[in-house]
Amino acid sequence: MSRHIPKVSVVFPVKNEGKNVKMTLDSLFSVKTNVEVEAILVDDASTDDSFAFLSTYEHKQKVTYVRAEGVGPSVARNLGADAANYPYIAFCDAHMTFENFWLDRLVYPVASGVTDAVCPAIGSLEDPSIVGYGQSLTPSLKIKWNPRGRALFETAILPGACIVMKKETFDDIGGFEPGFYSWGHEDVEISIKLWLFGYRCHCDPTVTILHLFRTAHPYNVNYEGIYYNLMRMAYLHFDDARIERAKSLIVHGSPIKIDRRVLQDGVLKKRTEYMKKRKTSIETLFKKFSIYF
Repeated sequence: MSRHIPKVSVVFPVKNEGKNVKMTLDSLFSVKTNVEVEAILVDDASTDDSFAFLSTYEHKQKVTYVRAEGVGPSVARNLGADAANYPYIAFCDAHMTFENFWLDRLVYPVASGVTDAVCPAIGSLEDPSIVGYGQSLTPSLKIKWNPRGRALFETAILPGACIVMKKETFDDIGGFEPGFYSWGHEDVEISIKLWLFGYRCHCDPTVTILHLFRTAHPYNVNYEGIYYNLMRMAYLHFDDARIERAKSLIVHGSPIKIDRRVLQDGVLKKRTEYMKKRKTSIETLFKKFSIYF
């Protein structure tokens, strides 16, 4: 790793987060670090006072505000990346707190070539004794948290709450899926894409951030949007048998209707492009992490 001070753009997608935004930024700018940080807030059509504090905020010179018009968390993150000025990029939720030197320690294995994308351990803000260490997938494609590893270890899925990589890597894979219009599967999709395109994903269990786990979203989330994203991800990355299996997971609404919409939106053309970039298969990836889907 270069002796130059790493520069990291930290992107926060925000929709009706209220006081959580200031709490998160206060933590970001108060913890000790040797990293140069800029924060990018992507306001995805919030209707509350999440950003009321910003005009008089003491660190506002380090904060970039981007307004979006209800594009969803995947595209919001991409808009944040477009505004990023630094060679490393972190994607974080806007309802979390950090520890001293968290970013220094996450950037190091990326900068030194040990991994290509990394997440920390993620604890609960309400009960910090509850901690997860990266994620994998169940036979029904639900996420499940990994147990703690002893040191930096490979993880199938990087939780969207906190992901760090080179901006160059992010650009090479095409960012978060721009065809996702609502919440759901964006972190699973980008993790699968990283692995299939030949990149490595790790969790550093020695770095812990605290995350506000919620029982409800402060904005509308519907099944159709989640299932649409599921099927778009399936067509982009799965083989035919797994695409059919993914359809069987649609239990609310019409699988035929959702499938038709995904196909009408041009997913097969993108699938062909992705196949050319692949360095491994979904079968090999799922076997590697014992994902029985």
